[in-house]
Amino acid sequence: MVVLLSAFGIVLLGAFAQAVSGFGYALLTVPLLTAAIDPRSAVVLSALTGIGLTLTTAVRERAYARWRMAAALNVTALLGLPAGLLVLAYAPEWLLSVLIAVVVLGCVALVGSRARIRTGRLGLGAVGVLVGVLTAATGTNGPPLVAAFHSLGYDPRTFRATLAATFSGTGLIGLAGFLLAGQVHAELVWISLAALPAVPLGWWLGNRLFHRIAPVVFRRIVLFGLLGSAGAALASLAG
Repeated sequence: MVVLLSAFGIVLLGAFAQAVSGFGYALLTVPLLTAAIDPRSAVVLSALTGIGLTLTTAVRERAYARWRMAAALNVTALLGLPAGLLVLAYAPEWLLSVLIAVVVLGCVALVGSRARIRTGRLGLGAVGVLVGVLTAATGTNGPPLVAAFHSLGYDPRTFRATLAATFSGTGLIGLAGFLLAGQVHAELVWISLAALPAVPLGWWLGNRLFHRIAPVVFRRIVLFGLLGSAGAALASLAG
């Protein structure tokens, strides 16, 4: 029961952050779930509960999404997926926890510094491959996409919609990889079903604030939240 309630609350928080900022679902849920369950299960559980959210957002915001960009990133993500699945399957749990925390802290650095990356074909291709690796290995594939879309100068609505379109593809690719690799089991499905109602609730709450909260204020909130989630992943190592 404690695990079910924890999963519900964590998914609620992740859906809220995703609705307001366009990213943050996996970056918040995976490290926090790692503190409640093992890191492999955390990665798969986040994918199971988050796919409906990203698909729904992509459909609702389809008029604002850059679909060619999302498609190109998903094609190149396929190249990185096998490597990510190998890391998920064979890396020690402590190493997975460290990798998850490092990726989240990397996102904090990217968002905090407003870092820019090269957005030519080669640069975006490398981003896509990295996204594929992170999708399967840690479930936290947002940081390179956030940096790329900031570099492309997308406005907030285009940013959120294109992230959702990209996450939809990588989410489906990741779930297919998890199923083929035998990472989805009955207990995870049961926990995900129990936590699933938190997704629309968190989205509804976050969407109400999307046009009301000042971007700089929410940016600071997200940064502190990500620092806390990374800390939770690292703290799980002590347990």
